[in-house]
Amino acid sequence: MAAFAQQTGLTVWVCHLPPGTSKWNRIEHKLFSFISMNWRGRPLTSHEVIVNTIGATTTRAGLTVQAELDTGIYPEGIKIGDREMKDLEKTRITRDRWHGEWNYQIHPVTTNPEHDHPTG
Repeated sequence: MAAFAQQTGLTVWVCHLPPGTSKWNRIEHKLFSFISMNWRGRPLTSHEVIVNTIGATTTRAGLTVQAELDTGIYPEGIKIGDREMKDLEKTRITRDRWHGEWNYQIHPVTTNPEHDHPTG
């Protein structure tokens, strides 16, 4: 994310959900009941069946769902060394006052003095 912030010149806002709290994800929380009703009793035998079933979900209020299988391969276990993390913390990360361990900003390298002040 730090490399992306630097390449684009954008400040990246990162907001993690605490483990086991998908109910906090408004989109997932609102959609899941409709998706569950749509696939109730249907054996989920393949990715195609799952994606098509999710994509066929609608509501009376007019909600339609688009779904596609992401076949991308993503690296696992990438770790940032303690020294690199400390450097980022000092220069490019601003932690939010509310759960800064989950909510923070990653800044591009800049001379902006406002970076040093956490947002509220």
